[in-house]
Amino acid sequence: MSETQTQLPTDTWIYTSWQDYEQIVANLLNEKAKSYYYKGYMRLEMPPVSFDHGKDHVVIIFAVTLFAALKGILATGLDITTFRKTGVQECQPDVAYYLRERAQAIPAGTGIVNLDRYPAPDLVIEIAKTSLLDDLGTKRSLYEELGIAEYWVVDVQNAQIIAYAIVDQGSKRIQESQVLPGLVIAILEEALRQSREMSQSEVGTWLLSQFQQKQG
Repeated sequence: MSETQTQLPTDTWIYTSWQDYEQIVANLLNEKAKSYYYKGYMRLEMPPVSFDHGKDHVVIIFAVTLFAALKGILATGLDITTFRKTGVQECQPDVAYYLRERAQAIPAGTGIVNLDRYPAPDLVIEIAKTSLLDDLGTKRSLYEELGIAEYWVVDVQNAQIIAYAIVDQGSKRIQESQVLPGLVIAILEEALRQSREMSQSEVGTWLLSQFQQKQG
């Protein structure tokens, strides 16, 4: 662990200039901390070590990708990727998806995704074990301003998903995805609950049957 990291509080927003934030992040390149910047404040989050967090992360990625594949929706998923509006905002969501005509919007070889050049993702997902209130609060405001179309927060403790459609820098709760029409949030929640009792491959088989039924 670097000296810089030990001096900085984590899981809280700290008033910081963009220049200082960039320097801090540069010094943490060999660390695994996630970083966010919004309205003059930065936030560092240490990597999750929770077994449940890791499992839910995998289940959600599998479910979304499987649904898109079955529906013939072009989809590119990203795992903890940095999105940046230089001098203004930065985020590293747990999961992000570009869909349909945007699926190939970011060229191979890209490091940090420059949102002054490329579009924001269609769907952003945060997996919340200890960061639930912040994911529902400040980060939701951040994603509203970035122009994300849809934002989900996975509540690991309760195996629930709080999903929002984002329009005109505001958000409203939804029970069915609007960027992936036909994907019912309750089915994903049931998959999370089942993953507590069975293997992910068994959960995958169940999801496949559910998605195929809706196709019929």
